[in-house]
Amino acid sequence: MADIFDIFKKIAKNGDRTEPITHLVVGLGNPGEKFAMTRHNAGFMALSYISQEEKFTINKLRFKALTRDAFIDGVHTLFMLPQTYMNLSGESVSEAARYYKIPTENIIVISDDVNLDVGKMRIRTKGSSGGQKGLGNIIEMLKSENFPRIRLGVGAKPDGTDMVDWVLGKIPKNDRESFYSVIENTYEAVILLLKGETQKAMSKFN
Repeated sequence: MADIFDIFKKIAKNGDRTEPITHLVVGLGNPGEKFAMTRHNAGFMALSYISQEEKFTINKLRFKALTRDAFIDGVHTLFMLPQTYMNLSGESVSEAARYYKIPTENIIVISDDVNLDVGKMRIRTKGSSGGQKGLGNIIEMLKSENFPRIRLGVGAKPDGTDMVDWVLGKIPKNDRESFYSVIENTYEAVILLLKGETQKAMSKFN
């Protein structure tokens, strides 16, 4: 039988895993290998980087999404990669939010943004979709615009280029250094938002 003090030490080291999930971090994108490294999958790539840094894998299928819960700076968070394809992302987000009773202000969504240059980030606490279909569906399903979002610049489409072709195009080699830099910054931005330091995150990264 384990010594009671050993049990207490283990709890102190690993944290109290019975604490409820209070936050949701969603990376937007499209499932499938053919969409990997496309502009529209910026949110997927950001969560992939975060999971690598935190040494966990987002691989449990729930809420029509790949998920993993983890403690980040003491905040019990569900990380989510919707598998519904971009335009129906709200189905996963709303289902998880209802199940865990997560308020909209605790739902952080990471998406691409064609209105920002590559390497730029914009953090907002609420607002419209700005034409991003995944954000639009989340707003529709939550019936609220009042959730924070991190928008990652992928650059404006050139004249004469179809928007769908642009967002589903691969990140070109000459943009990858700037793009990877903003992906790395997303990790710190998410931590600040989870800790409630929203203004600090906006001042540092906007």
